[in-house]
Amino acid sequence: MSRELARRIAFTIGALLLFRLGCQVPVAGVTTSSFPSTPDLIARLSIFALGPIPYLTAALLIRLLSVVWRRLSSLERSGERGRRKVARATLGLTLVLAAFQAFGIASALTTVPGFVSNPDGWFVLAATATMVGGVFVVVWLSEQITRYGIGNGLALILCVGVLVSLPRDIAGIVGLVRSGAVSGGLVFGHAMFWIVTVAVIVLVEGARRNVRVEFGALNVGTRQLPARAGVLPIKLNSAGFLIPVTVAPWLFFLPLAFAGFILGGDHPLVAATYRHLQLGQPVHMILVSIAVFVLAFVYTASVVDPEYTAKALAQRDGAIPGVAPGEATAGYLDRVVSLTTVVGAVYLTALQLIPEVFELYGIGLPYSMVVDGGAALVVVCTALDIKTQVRDVSLTNPGGVRR
Repeated sequence: MSRELARRIAFTIGALLLFRLGCQVPVAGVTTSSFPSTPDLIARLSIFALGPIPYLTAALLIRLLSVVWRRLSSLERSGERGRRKVARATLGLTLVLAAFQAFGIASALTTVPGFVSNPDGWFVLAATATMVGGVFVVVWLSEQITRYGIGNGLALILCVGVLVSLPRDIAGIVGLVRSGAVSGGLVFGHAMFWIVTVAVIVLVEGARRNVRVEFGALNVGTRQLPARAGVLPIKLNSAGFLIPVTVAPWLFFLPLAFAGFILGGDHPLVAATYRHLQLGQPVHMILVSIAVFVLAFVYTASVVDPEYTAKALAQRDGAIPGVAPGEATAGYLDRVVSLTTVVGAVYLTALQLIPEVFELYGIGLPYSMVVDGGAALVVVCTALDIKTQVRDVSLTNPGGVRR
């Protein structure tokens, strides 16, 4: 192991330990002496109670806005100055979302007898400021991990939240098996299912459709570099998981919430719709699956923009063999991306349906983390990213030159 790799690993571990320490420090004024202090309860009342979720939500909303607003999309691609503007907008929206969420939590705590020593306005103000500050500390920690450590900081922090509960969940499942509440065959079936699921995630996330590209000769000063060939890699899953799966329920729950506001939550039509849109209901499964499938295409079109890619290739004197530059290249890339995205969209839809199918057939285990395809995808992708970075750091000299 090189010294640089050891330093990065040590920095990452230290930053993650600092994050976990913050998850054990309760907000000032909160007392749980009258209640059983479980790890989940302490984490929900800690200075890092909100975690990076407000920042991820803000980044998600900005990304969605860039899909429909070309000016914002071009600002992201305009260089470092444009990216800094987008980052400032994301932090500003994070502040608003975090303050709204923290105020709601702090206000709710004052209504629980025995939870707060002095349930007055000062507590609400102090708790709100503490939790909002905790969000920005977590975001800062994630940036430091990304810059000086190994892996993506935000993804690692999300993984820590999943992995720290894994031993407790496994112990709970073992206890249920011993007591006879859950059959050993069901647990074995889940274990085999998740082994296969992880293998599929590794296969799909590493899969690429490589489009062959040829570049013309390039003049660099007095030298002329010869023509060269390359590939344009297109991921099977270019849309990721967060945006399609997060936005899909909004497409029908937001109109339903608006209808409930107009007609009243006890209106028979609204109440019946809510019942059919519960987790595990066939209507919910069909609507969410369609929404995730369509959103995978919409978001992929913004991430892998065929027109932008065709222009970039033309600027670098690159061309796809047998395809004319310009609109023909954009059309060819659009067809390739569309066909590739079909596989990725089916894959995302299947991952999203895992907890729904378990709930529908009553074969799930009583731990949501165990039956969450999104959590498995985040953990596996983070592990693959760490593997790639470890290999790159190990093969790079201190001066930044490959060995």
